[in-house]
Amino acid sequence: MVRTEVTGFTRLSSLADLPENLRGACVAIGNFDGLHRGHQSIVAALRARAEAADVPALMLTFEPHPRDVFAPSPFMFRLTQGDAKARLAQAMGLDGIIILPFDKAFSQNEAEVFVETMLVEQLGVRSVIVGADFHFGRQRRGTPAFLRAAGERLGFDVEILDLMDESDEPISSSRIRAALSEGAVTAANRLLGYHWFFEGCVVKGDQRGRELGFPTANTMTPAGFQLAQGVYAVRARLGDRLLDGVAAYGKPMFDNQLPPFETHLFDFDEDIYGQTLAVALVGHIRGQEVFSGLDELMAAMDRDASKARDLLANATPVSPVDEKLGFFA
Repeated sequence: MVRTEVTGFTRLSSLADLPENLRGACVAIGNFDGLHRGHQSIVAALRARAEAADVPALMLTFEPHPRDVFAPSPFMFRLTQGDAKARLAQAMGLDGIIILPFDKAFSQNEAEVFVETMLVEQLGVRSVIVGADFHFGRQRRGTPAFLRAAGERLGFDVEILDLMDESDEPISSSRIRAALSEGAVTAANRLLGYHWFFEGCVVKGDQRGRELGFPTANTMTPAGFQLAQGVYAVRARLGDRLLDGVAAYGKPMFDNQLPPFETHLFDFDEDIYGQTLAVALVGHIRGQEVFSGLDELMAAMDRDASKARDLLANATPVSPVDEKLGFFA
């Protein structure tokens, strides 16, 4: 079991040896990729129930995403990996998150086993909240209706919430993925309720940016990363420091196979290889272009940097959750 506790927030990767103070909690269950505004409505209901009952509020989720387990290879454009989910859950005021490892063996658990063993025996849940599209257990037999009936039989409350709509469409992870794959950063951030972010280890690149006067911090992107190739205004977090920058994804004039995400940090020149850089997208500047030569490319990079500075100068959090994520001073 991995247990990490920071300022009252607990992260677990197993239900074994659950701390006694977290038993009897109200629990939200789901994959929660993106923890978007629809998911946040579930979290708000969860917190209200937990506060009324004076019990902890926990999130129970799974990694990797079940779709990736059953695919021949990772294919899904993930909005939030486990670390990001935990950071968001903490920003939303939960007491903890349980990220259970998901594999094919786990998927064969019967729905009854999941409820009776995990929820009742190990967690001792008081209340469970799920979205209307949540399914669990072998062959997805655990429907919301199944869960409600089990709760009535075993003594815990179940609340089932409908999907949240915007512009007559449900707010969904797939809708946000589609927006990001088109470079529609503002739309994606609006649906998320925060500036979309990801993080990675800074690795050595081909040093071409430094040669052009724009040194970059390069982070490799995970399998399935489908952000639109182009140029973005970004806010980066390096430890406790916030740094503004302009970033490029994709190299149409060079080798464009599995490109890294390249962030030029303004007024910054330090060796940060091996460190973790978290990057939040503030705005989309342009799509990828092929230029006639390096002089034209460098002129475009100057324009991109100027536009990024303007966007970042006026950037503000879009919600209290966004503010708590730490990308805004």
